[in-house]
Amino acid sequence: MNLFSVKCPLVAMIHVDALPGTPKHQYSPQQIVDRAAAEAAVYRQAGVDAIAIENMHDVPYLNRSAGPEITAMMAVLGREVKHTSGLPCGIQILAGANRQALAVALAAGLDFVRAEGFVFSHIADEGLMNADGGDLLRYRRQIGADHIRILSDIKKKHSAHAITEDVSLPETAQAAEFFLSDGVIVTGTATGAEADISEIQSVKAAVKIPVWVGSGVTIDNLPVYAPVCDGMIVGSYFKKDGYWAGAVDPEKVKRFVEKLDALKKLL
Repeated sequence: MNLFSVKCPLVAMIHVDALPGTPKHQYSPQQIVDRAAAEAAVYRQAGVDAIAIENMHDVPYLNRSAGPEITAMMAVLGREVKHTSGLPCGIQILAGANRQALAVALAAGLDFVRAEGFVFSHIADEGLMNADGGDLLRYRRQIGADHIRILSDIKKKHSAHAITEDVSLPETAQAAEFFLSDGVIVTGTATGAEADISEIQSVKAAVKIPVWVGSGVTIDNLPVYAPVCDGMIVGSYFKKDGYWAGAVDPEKVKRFVEKLDALKKLL
C-alpha cells in the first residue's frame, strides 16, 4: 500500500534541535517544539506533500538505542508537527532506534517511519548494526501499528558495507521487499550527497515496492530524479546555504515545489 495519492511525493525533513540529555542540548522542550512547528508551517505553506522529523542534532548517536527522554520528546514533536501541518508525517530516530520510532509514530498519529538496518548488517558510525526487520515487524503487529508504513534504507549512507560487498544494491532491495518493507530508500554516501541515478534505476527494475531517493536532491538535478523515483526525501537543500543544520529557506522550498509540480505534469 502506498502512502500517497500523488506522483513522486516530496517529504521535507525537520531536523529537530538537540534533545534533553544529549551533548548539544540547549533549548527548553517548549522552545524545541515551537521551532519544529514553525518549520512545519513553512513547509505546509510551500506545498510539500509530507514531513518527517529526525533527531539529527543528537550527536554522537547511540547504536539501536534512544532513552525515554528522547522517545517522549519525539512523540510530542511528532504530534505537534502533524497537527500544525495537517500533512502525512514520518519519523526517524537515530541511530537505528526503529522500535522507538515505531512507538512514537503510533502514539503521535504519524504515518511512516524511516528505518535503517532493516536487512543485512553494516558498520555505521556507531558500530556494527545488525538487521532488525523480523523483530520490527513483529513489534509493529504486537502494538497494533500495521497501518504505519516502514521505509527502509538500503546500503545506508554514513556506513561501510564491506561485509556485504558480495550482495548488490538490487539484491539488498529484493531482500527488503521479501522481508515486507513498504518501500526502500537509496542515498548517496553522506547527508546531502547525490544518489547514483543508475543505482536507483537498477533497484526500480528489481523490486515492485516504492523506491525513494533519500539524499542529494536539488532543484538542479530534480529533472533527473523525478521521472525515476517513487518519492523523494529532501532536507539539506531546503536549508540556507544547503547545510542541514541551517534554517529552512522558504523561497528555496517554494521554488523547488513549483518546479516539481511542473515536472509531474509531464510524467
